[in-house]
Amino acid sequence: MKTDVSVASLLVSSLLVCVSLVFSYVQKLRLEKELVISVVRAVVQLIAVGYALTYIFGLKSPLFTTLLMLFMIFNAAWNASRRGKGIRGGLWISFAAIFIGTCTTLAVLVLANAIQYTAYQIIPISGMIVSNAMVALGLCYRHLKADFADRRNEVETKLALGADVLPSSINIIRESIRTGMLPTIDSAKTLGIVSLPGTMTGLILAGISPLTAIKYQIMVTFMLLSTTAISSFIACYLSYRGFFNKRKQLVPIP
Repeated sequence: MKTDVSVASLLVSSLLVCVSLVFSYVQKLRLEKELVISVVRAVVQLIAVGYALTYIFGLKSPLFTTLLMLFMIFNAAWNASRRGKGIRGGLWISFAAIFIGTCTTLAVLVLANAIQYTAYQIIPISGMIVSNAMVALGLCYRHLKADFADRRNEVETKLALGADVLPSSINIIRESIRTGMLPTIDSAKTLGIVSLPGTMTGLILAGISPLTAIKYQIMVTFMLLSTTAISSFIACYLSYRGFFNKRKQLVPIP
């Protein structure tokens, strides 16, 4: 099996980007500039990451691995908080949610001897976990903001009848958690039927036995479901109070 891709092959495959450019131009979508910028950034960033990972994977320092993982979590939290712009303490809520979800999942995997705490294994797995949690939190925040705006009268009526902020918001919180978890759940439902996931496909292309690749993919599915659930739960329950003031009144939704 071919295990390397030549520069010539990459250049030829880059013609596929032209398809998107042509569609954008013909349909007057005005995405040509964004497409070119995104492709250039992707190439530059991936090359930089490739060289960085070559160096990082050669290190044997658990401290450096931990610091790099924390950097990834912080970056993901910052991006997730942008989806919840206006939510009080969104950055640190996102960081706490992703951190706890990631560490809990990794701890179970390490204690189960499924993986070892080495850069070669922790960094790629953390990347999958953290990015999935980031997307889930973005969905949670958007749903929270939209529901508190759309169901303002319902919440205020409950408050007027003497309910506390949590009972008044519980349905919105639960629906937001559900929204954050659904994409991961739906993805798990269709594994092997609608799509062949990246981890499994990559291992098979690398020459690993399909059965071994499937075991790894099952583990990845379990860890993504776990992290998404934990992170969504923590983020929603920490952020809903930001929609109320000290007098337990619903504030204007940003």
